[in-house]
Amino acid sequence: MHLLFLGPLFLVFGFIIGSFLNGVIYRLEKEETLYGRSYCPHCKHVLAWFDLVPIISFLVLRGKCRYCLKSISLQYPIIELVAGFVFLIVSYYTFPRVTEMLFFWYIASAFIIIFVYDVKHYLIPDKVLFWAILITFVYQLLFQLHFLIYNSFWSALAFCAFFFILFYVSDGRWIGFGDVKLVILLGLLSGFPKVLLALFLASALGSVVGLVLIGLKKKGLKSQVPFAPFLISGTLLAMIFGNNIIHWYLQIFLL
Repeated sequence: MHLLFLGPLFLVFGFIIGSFLNGVIYRLEKEETLYGRSYCPHCKHVLAWFDLVPIISFLVLRGKCRYCLKSISLQYPIIELVAGFVFLIVSYYTFPRVTEMLFFWYIASAFIIIFVYDVKHYLIPDKVLFWAILITFVYQLLFQLHFLIYNSFWSALAFCAFFFILFYVSDGRWIGFGDVKLVILLGLLSGFPKVLLALFLASALGSVVGLVLIGLKKKGLKSQVPFAPFLISGTLLAMIFGNNIIHWYLQIFLL
């Protein structure tokens, strides 16, 4: 019942964090510090608070900068919307366990940054990934009993080794080294056997999207496609629906 009343607050909070994540992504691209006032990427004019209201400012300004009238990227409202609903979903599954909810809000934020950055630049920012790995390790160590013998720890090591072999054998043509580091985080989060399911779902999603892009002539057979978004999507699906999917698979297999 409390979540029914707090849900809109979590949604709005997610919108606000989404606006902050947009700033983080832009400043990572420009290698700028996260401190300082927000400004228009075109005319560099410092933005007032009423220019930064998530989603609403974009709609009021009709997608244009108030000062130079250049178009504002659709990335900004899309990330704000996604962050809002992701935060709401996280709160649905974790409320009222506050520590768990805060942790997964943080992980969701890191995932959004990595997802968008890899799509735009075919690169996973180490500054975001390393902090996410460290915080996840500490969280699991503090709140998961017997973590050092728990399967999440060994899943992270095993799949990091597996991805490193793929990277080494292909000389970086099959996957990037960023993906090798990313699976450490994904293994720590999901554990075995969900990490296997996450990898399967990521490969399936990547294949489908790749075929669609080839069909639309957006990509060729030898074109690169960033894999981190599919790894993240597969991991999220495995974490939320993994038990049901694995149970359904085992039922079919046993029959």
